[in-house]
Amino acid sequence: MLGDYIGVYGNRQGLSLGATLSGKSGDLGGSKANGPGGTELAGGAGGGMSLSEGVIKGLKEAAQEAVKEALKTGLPLTIINEELIPALDVVGKGFEKGTVFLPQLLMSAEAAKSAFEVIKAHMDCSGQAQEPKGKVILATVKGDIHDIGKNIVKVLLENYGYQVIDLGKDVPPEKVVEAAVKDHVLVVGLSALMTTTVPSMEETIRQLRKEASWVKVMVGGAVLTKEYADTIGADRYCRDAMASVEFAGEVLGG
Repeated sequence: MLGDYIGVYGNRQGLSLGATLSGKSGDLGGSKANGPGGTELAGGAGGGMSLSEGVIKGLKEAAQEAVKEALKTGLPLTIINEELIPALDVVGKGFEKGTVFLPQLLMSAEAAKSAFEVIKAHMDCSGQAQEPKGKVILATVKGDIHDIGKNIVKVLLENYGYQVIDLGKDVPPEKVVEAAVKDHVLVVGLSALMTTTVPSMEETIRQLRKEASWVKVMVGGAVLTKEYADTIGADRYCRDAMASVEFAGEVLGG
């Protein structure tokens, strides 16, 4: 659910919950990113650089300035869905093709993270954040160090009024179970970007069923599908961050 794509949470092609990253050259480096319809995404500060371009190129300060500009006229969730996520898609596809490498990926991840922090602060100050409705545990599973997708899910859940217990990345099954039992948490979200870490997700779910049978588990990440999520025993496959918010609402209300 929340894997490398950042984290972006979910299975948008080319982007895993955690995967992000700046373009290296060629198709990622030189031109402005386009949205789903082929149009240039909203521009920001910094000589007209768009938010998406700032993320793709891994320019942290440019991304922050661009998102501040975008928030003057745009809604936070619209900016996330129409600018940030498409930018992450572009970089994720480059990563899969081998045209984007780890240093660039990390730079873009930081740029995206900084933009999300600005959006979250804006939502808090504008009163869009709500009182907590219930607790949700989020974790990127053992062996997986990508958490951009998970972080996006966290931002959305918090601003829909849920209290998020973020266990971070590379989280052992036992730690997830311990946290669920300690606070009797009803919803756990797990993300995985890499195919090699999906068995860790399955093991985490197995241990939760044994030690915390009341928990409902949502999963996401670029390597997952609904069919595979069903196979490993998840209660819900979340294709994107909003799907995780909807599932939390079904279980916890709101």
